[in-house]
Amino acid sequence: MRIRVVNPNTTASMTRSIGAAASAVAGVGTVVEAVNPTMGPASIESHYEEALAVPGLLEQIALGEQDGVDAYVVACFGDPGLDAARELARGPVIGIAEAGFHAAAMLGRRFGVVTTLARTTGRAHELAERYGFAPLVTEIRACEVPVLELDDPASGARDLVTAECRAVVAGGADAVVLGCAGMADFCAEVSRAIGAPVVDGVAAATVLAESLVRLGLTTGKRGEYAAPPSKAMSGLLAPFERAARVDA
Repeated sequence: MRIRVVNPNTTASMTRSIGAAASAVAGVGTVVEAVNPTMGPASIESHYEEALAVPGLLEQIALGEQDGVDAYVVACFGDPGLDAARELARGPVIGIAEAGFHAAAMLGRRFGVVTTLARTTGRAHELAERYGFAPLVTEIRACEVPVLELDDPASGARDLVTAECRAVVAGGADAVVLGCAGMADFCAEVSRAIGAPVVDGVAAATVLAESLVRLGLTTGKRGEYAAPPSKAMSGLLAPFERAARVDA
């Protein structure tokens, strides 16, 4: 089985960390391919950057379809381009916020989220509502560490994330979801420090995608997630005309 984990930003060091987190939980016989686009923002911390990340994400989904990939993980907590990716892919496509919420909901009565910047908390609330978990979310807190500083020891990111997770649990949550793929490599460390379950969406999405493939399940293609219609594309998006017909 091949699972392609797509980091929608273009920072290769973050892609490597995400790939390590996904590989650590993958089963025997599952090959994890961690990739990032050839175009797009270095990190995703605004609606503008999220929108510009989607073409590069879809580029990687289309390439995966050509290569026979079985399932995909969208490794950004905003779950950018998830619906479009499901139109392109034959196999399951799982977003890390989606997977993280599902996992946390099975670990306790209520859960909270700790993310990077306060300006991204609105998207997290929106996704919790979309996926049906809003009533279970106690709060969404930001540690105010930019994404690309999460792996910088000088940023104090681990201590800040740990402190916010501890505050979430003190506020009544039974579990915590980490709101950025860049936090994946210290999830277990934070969980031990606060004495409560902490969910990394990258790992959760990888295992969920793997499980769906083993069950022989994939995205329904009879309605909204059918392959997008063949249509002319122009300008910078001209190369995506072919990508849109991958599953046609």
